Amino acid sequence: MPSPFDLTGRRALVTGANTGIGQGIALALAQAGATVVAAGRSDLTETLGLVAAAGGTAHALKVDLQEQGIAPRVIAQAEGLAGPLDILVNNAGIIRRADALEFSESDWDEVMNVNLKAVFFLAQAFAQSAVAAGRGARIVNIASLLSFQGGIRVASYTASKSGLAGLTKLLACEWAQKGINVNAIAPGYIESNNTQALRADPDRNPGVLRRLAKSTGAEAYFPKRLAELNDICERIARDLRNQYTLGYFSTSVAPPGVYRRIRVVAGKNSIRTRPGYTLT
Repeated sequence: MPSPFDLTGRRALVTGANTGIGQGIALALAQAGATVVAAGRSDLTETLGLVAAAGGTAHALKVDLQEQGIAPRVIAQAEGLAGPLDILVNNAGIIRRADALEFSESDWDEVMNVNLKAVFFLAQAFAQSAVAAGRGARIVNIASLLSFQGGIRVASYTASKSGLAGLTKLLACEWAQKGINVNAIAPGYIESNNTQALRADPDRNPGVLRRLAKSTGAEAYFPKRLAELNDICERIARDLRNQYTLGYFSTSVAPPGVYRRIRVVAGKNSIRTRPGYTLT
């Protein structure tokens, strides 16, 4: 299905593009006309095949974001494949589950390294390249509902996504005058690798579904096919075309659903924060 959003001529790097939400984002951006560098730790053949079948262009970049000092190399390699980047989607993320009383230091460090540290240094290297070339750019960070809620048994994940919320707003404010938009979207309960254990839990999963149905007034939503996931991802394409919104959080609970937006909007002489609820 053709995308109603034109990103022709844009070049985008999407991390964690080998599966799930990242794969859907890569496909959506390619369908909108962007040349995509799909980065991931595992095989990216399926993602490239989906993009090719849709008539898009994508390059594979195998990376391990746990590696110390890798961010500048990732940006340089991505630009070597596609040319100067216009868009960075920080989607890669991992999760570890254990009671807080038993949570290990290694599980804490691994999650924080991928979900927060790598996000910052990829954004930094991406922004340095854009600023040096004098071009505007767009960053979209994939946060979580746990950027706003506590959750249970996912201490490092909640900490990393809460940190990402603050980091997104800081970068939006700091880089607004440099022409770099920094946004975030916090997906709801999506069928992906990170939610597999929770969805398979016969005790907790029904409770999550009941709470979602109650809070949204609708049945809980699971994208069963990639095409449905792209309905969410195309919201990102809209945001990438927006010249005025320099930073916001969009949190989805059930598309089409309620999105809580915290925007940082550039005025001529100031930057202001504007919270609110928007039906989309």
